[in-house]
Amino acid sequence: MKSSYIYILTNIYRTTFYIGVSANLSKRLEEHYDEVASKFTKKYNIKDLIYFETYTDIYEAIAREKQLKNWHKEWKLKLIKTVIPSLKTLNY
Repeated sequence: MKSSYIYILTNIYRTTFYIGVSANLSKRLEEHYDEVASKFTKKYNIKDLIYFETYTDIYEAIAREKQLKNWHKEWKLKLIKTVIPSLKTLNY
C-alpha cells in the first residue's frame, strides 16, 4: 500500500506554518523549495520541514490535514515540540 503524508513547513523564524498533504513527500518538498508549490509558501518563504506524519490511507491523511488546519497556532507548536523540542528543521 502506498504511503501518504501530512506535513508542516515553517519559515526560518518559526512564526508561520503551512500544512499540506502529499503522496510523494520528497517531490512535494522540492516543489516548495523551488517555489512552485504554493503562492503562500513562496510569499512567506516557508521551506523548512518541521513535522510530518505517515498514513497508509490518503483519506486519513486528508482528514488529519483538515483537522490540523483548524488548530490554533499554540496547539500546532505543542504538537511539533512533542517530536522536536528544539523546532529544528528535519531532513527528509
